Amino acid sequence: MFPLKRNRRLRTNETIRGLVRENHITANDFLVPLFIVEGKGIKEEIASMPNYYRYSLDQLETELHELWSLGLKSVLLFVKVPDNLKDNEGKEAINPNGLMQRSIKYIKSLYPEMLVMTDVALDPYSAYGHDGIIDKGKIVNDNTADFLAQMSLSHAEAGADFVAPSDMMDGRILLIRETLEDNGFTDVGIMSYSAKYASAFYGPFRDALDSAPVDMADIPKDKKTYQMDSANRIEALRETEMDIDEGADIVMVKPGMPYLDIVRDVKNEFDVPVAVYQVSGEYAMLKAAAEKGWLNHDEVMLESIIAFKRAGADIIASYFAKDILKIINI
Repeated sequence: MFPLKRNRRLRTNETIRGLVRENHITANDFLVPLFIVEGKGIKEEIASMPNYYRYSLDQLETELHELWSLGLKSVLLFVKVPDNLKDNEGKEAINPNGLMQRSIKYIKSLYPEMLVMTDVALDPYSAYGHDGIIDKGKIVNDNTADFLAQMSLSHAEAGADFVAPSDMMDGRILLIRETLEDNGFTDVGIMSYSAKYASAFYGPFRDALDSAPVDMADIPKDKKTYQMDSANRIEALRETEMDIDEGADIVMVKPGMPYLDIVRDVKNEFDVPVAVYQVSGEYAMLKAAAEKGWLNHDEVMLESIIAFKRAGADIIASYFAKDILKIINI
């Protein structure tokens, strides 16, 4: 008889498909990026990221309430720093009354159980839009790593649960871990952007924070001397292994969809939670295609998220988090 084994039996209807489905999406999968700005009464849409906003602190409570009500209980904070506070060293990043520090305290005052992760990098604070200190036309690694450790300590003192170094400086995880330990913050975790690629998919994010590298003589025009080459795969495993050895609790791959092979490689190789960042360019492309009527927004959005789960991601940082929860909670 032909055939005895029919795989289509398990696809006959939605009930059986749901029963045998290998991966599922829940609120616990998501880390929600939040963009914070100085000022009052501000909720401004990011032009290249439709339906995503920058918030002043006084406008943040409504957004936090919606996230919590949807079951989204983990956030990743980014701040847009006024130009007059930017310099080459990023000194504003360790201001105990800086925007990031105030944001951490504010969120924790409203939702003490919300998990707060903080971006640790100099580009929002840099007059040159780079993730590190510039000396004689080069991004200097060790001085930057030392400063990132102090920045992480400042976030921990403000109440952050995790710091998330996104800079790709060598050795910074060890310095951050030692600094946190030496100051009694043994429970503050590190989510390292371990495999962060020099990607063209970051454009809208840099618009959101005004953090693109400036076009000036003797200043690097891109971030390719510290972020990874998009052609490399094995290097991602080497970078990730070093970060784990230095004390990272969670490792991240960024961007997301174009690097699913890296997510799977990292998950296969290491026994730590793996995060992935569905970046602004991925978000903007789907929004634009859906607006044109070329793609079904919700179907493609859900398919992209399940792809991250299938590839092995434990945590997904995504601008679609609220939209997805509104669908799956119906």
